[in-house]
Amino acid sequence: MDSPRSKAAEWFAAEVQQHEPALRGYLRARFPSLDADEVVQESYLKLLRARAAGGIASTKAYLFSIARNTALTLFRRRRIYADTPLNELPAWRVVADAPDAAETCAGRERHALIAAAIASLPDRCQEVMALAVLRGCGNAEIAAVLGLSEHTVRVHLARGIRKCADYLRTMDGGGR
Repeated sequence: MDSPRSKAAEWFAAEVQQHEPALRGYLRARFPSLDADEVVQESYLKLLRARAAGGIASTKAYLFSIARNTALTLFRRRRIYADTPLNELPAWRVVADAPDAAETCAGRERHALIAAAIASLPDRCQEVMALAVLRGCGNAEIAAVLGLSEHTVRVHLARGIRKCADYLRTMDGGGR
């Protein structure tokens, strides 16, 4: 009398093992970064469990479906969980080196506050400060653009900085 184990071994040898070369080729072609041995073994285990639970209409089709799903699961798992911790990744692997939303918002607020302080200045001083602070122009460039001497530009900058600092102190409630 044949035992259930020997029947399963006969079925496996007759119905499953003949598809192993094709299955490995399929896995290597479709999922080259995965270990084909791992996927094949996992697929065999799932196939044997499925056979024990009930009949399988097409062993080859079911085996390839199991292998594909197993490979996809392993592939996704490896994409989600990296071996290297995020803080140990090289700088070129970091997605964005840009400031976060809080830094961006704070920067915009600072820029708006500085623009308001400059807008509170007298006209000529406002022009000099806007060119220096908001556009990053040097003294010689400001003098050339506005038709002033560099000495006059320095005087306007000194007054503008002092008045802007006073403005910012009043906006801060006199704290800083």
